[in-house]
This record gives sequence, C-alpha cells and structure tokens, in this order.
Amino acid sequence: MQASSHHSSALAHHFDSFEQQRESASLGMWLFVAQEIMFFGGIFTAYLVYRVKNPEVFALASSELDLTLGGINTVVLILSSLTMALAVREAQLGRGKGVVSFLIATLVFGGIFLGIKSVEYSAKFEHHLVPGEHFHFAPSQEEMDHLWETKGFTPEHIDRRAEMFFSIYFAMTGLHAFHMIIGMVILLFFFRPAWRGRYNADYHNPIECFGLYWHFVDIVWIFLFPMLYLIGRA
Repeated sequence: MQASSHHSSALAHHFDSFEQQRESASLGMWLFVAQEIMFFGGIFTAYLVYRVKNPEVFALASSELDLTLGGINTVVLILSSLTMALAVREAQLGRGKGVVSFLIATLVFGGIFLGIKSVEYSAKFEHHLVPGEHFHFAPSQEEMDHLWETKGFTPEHIDRRAEMFFSIYFAMTGLHAFHMIIGMVILLFFFRPAWRGRYNADYHNPIECFGLYWHFVDIVWIFLFPMLYLIGRA
C-alpha cells in the first residue's frame, strides 16, 4: 500500500504518527542519558571515596583551583541551557531563524566554557599540577607542618595524595569537556535544516532530544563545580 500524499518526509516509514516517533526518540535519548549517568556515577563515586579518605590534602589541592573561573563557567553553562531550551521552543513554533539564533548562542557559550577551561588547564601545567613525572604540589610550610603534626604526613605523602586529587580532577573535567565538544559538533548539523524551516509543531524531536543531552552535560558540571571547587574551601 502506498503512502498517502499527506505523509511527511520527516515521518519515518516505521512510525504511524509524529507523536509515536517523538515518544520513541525521547525514550531512546533518556536511555542514553541513563547510561551516561551510570558512567559518570562511577567517577563521582571514586572521587567521593578518595575524598573521604584524604579530606585534608584534597581540601588543600582544591584550593589550587580557580574559584572565579569555575564560577564564571557555571554561569556560562546555565545560560547555554537557557538558550538551548529557547531553541527547542522556537523549533516547536516552527520559527527556523529563531532556532538558528539560539543554537548559535548555545554554541558561543559552549566555546566560552571550553576557552576558560583551557586557561585553567594551562595554569595547572605552569604550576606543575598535572599528574605525571613533573607533578609537584607545594602547600605552605605551615600547612605541611600541620599535616605532619595531626596526620603524620610527610611531603611525599602529601604530594602523592594531591596527585590523586588532580588525576580525578582532570579525568572528570576532561570527560565533561569531551562531551561538550561532541555536543557542539552535533549542534552544527542542526543549522541547515533549521534555517530551511524543517522543524515545526509536529516535527522537532531532533532538537528536543539534543536539548536533553545538552542539559545533561550542563547538570554534570553543576555537580562537578561544588565537588571540586567548593567542598573544604573554607
């Protein structure tokens, strides 16, 4: 039986309606997000375990992170989530140029985030805080004396525990940045169809599903920021 002339090219042949297609796509994206939560959950758990075992040294190592840059990046990602949500809304309303405008804004915010993160990474290389052969953590003499008197930690013990903190820091923030880069690349593929008015009230699930991914990546940072930058800062 041939498809009717009213069958849109945006509706895949194995779906009966746009609603069914949208629900299937949303379910697939939620399943993907669920496995990503489990993936990041393992890293979060490792961090918490080592943090509980080494609270003093982890707090000292955390103080080496730039709170201002981390805070700015948090605001930047919150704004990117706003522009992404607005892009989804514009897609639902069939306003292609609005979709493109808000996607560009989202892309710019993502670029700002990665630029600031690269500045932070550069500082860690400069101060020899990148795990490896040249890693060297140098707290003040007063802090080292306190750890020796209260915990019996030698400079080697402190250095080794601090290196563990920065190993997890680079793993967590690096994977997060990698997810952002992937998201920014995928985002580029929406510009052309959006500009041509492909998205409307019936068909907007690609933008909507991508929005879920982008919000997930932003939420991961919302957890990373206090865990890495704020706990023990006082």
